[in-house]
Amino acid sequence: MSAFTRKNLKEADDASPGHLDMEARFGRKHLDSRELGVSYFRYGPGVRPPYGHRHGSQEEAYVVVSGSGRLKLGDEVIDLRQWDVVRVAPEVARGFEGGPEGIEVIAVGGTRPPDGDGELVNDFWPPDD
Repeated sequence: MSAFTRKNLKEADDASPGHLDMEARFGRKHLDSRELGVSYFRYGPGVRPPYGHRHGSQEEAYVVVSGSGRLKLGDEVIDLRQWDVVRVAPEVARGFEGGPEGIEVIAVGGTRPPDGDGELVNDFWPPDD
């Protein structure tokens, strides 16, 4: 392993579903890091996937780098604006929604098990919320 690794997140493959106005680009595998992951997410205006996710042991922090939106954390919904930072405990289910101009977020995740520990939470955002 080298002393450093550089990767442009916008050049990582987009892992988001093609039917939504969003991007999901994961940098962990490109960084050769033992301890952390860094990812980029973009949600278009009003976009909120119906699912959320949680982790078994991986803590995450999210930094809003552009735009605004909302973040659902369990049963609570909070408003987000540029440069807000939110730390989320592993067991808390979470999901984003883009505001009027959309939202761009950098996620930083801690150590995770070799096979990952993410769990998808279906029907996370009620359709009328």
